[in-house]
Amino acid sequence: MRIRLIAVGSKMPGWVSEGYDEYVRRLPADFRLELVELPMGHRGKGADLARAIRSEGDAMLAAIPKGDRVIALTVDGRSWSTEQLAEQAEDWRMSGQNLCLLVGGPDGLDPRCVACADQKWSLSKLTLPHPLVRILLAEQVYRAWTLLQGHPYHK
Repeated sequence: MRIRLIAVGSKMPGWVSEGYDEYVRRLPADFRLELVELPMGHRGKGADLARAIRSEGDAMLAAIPKGDRVIALTVDGRSWSTEQLAEQAEDWRMSGQNLCLLVGGPDGLDPRCVACADQKWSLSKLTLPHPLVRILLAEQVYRAWTLLQGHPYHK
């Protein structure tokens, strides 16, 4: 199964890339996680925020391969324990579909991206910085995989 993390934003600090890469490196080829970075819509003085979000949504929707299962990360999504995430990951793997995890920009996901999602997932009710979300997602995917393999990493 390929898990594609489609995230708005690029030019992340080194600590973000290092943290993300550390967990991706640990995953096996049949449970691989790959990052697709999309440019952030124009923000700044006088910028049209709705237009920026729509632009990000256009790019995100275009990056989703046909047939992939889509999971939108949203505050109002379902929260899972580590064990529940591992069960979800096993269900996703058994479906035979690849997976796309959608992470919006600083102002959230375009509503069209949420509408096309098969599931909505919330990492936390807290507001998290988007660079940190990448690391947290990679770590949680790795943790779920280790649980499925019977490793004690989840404790």
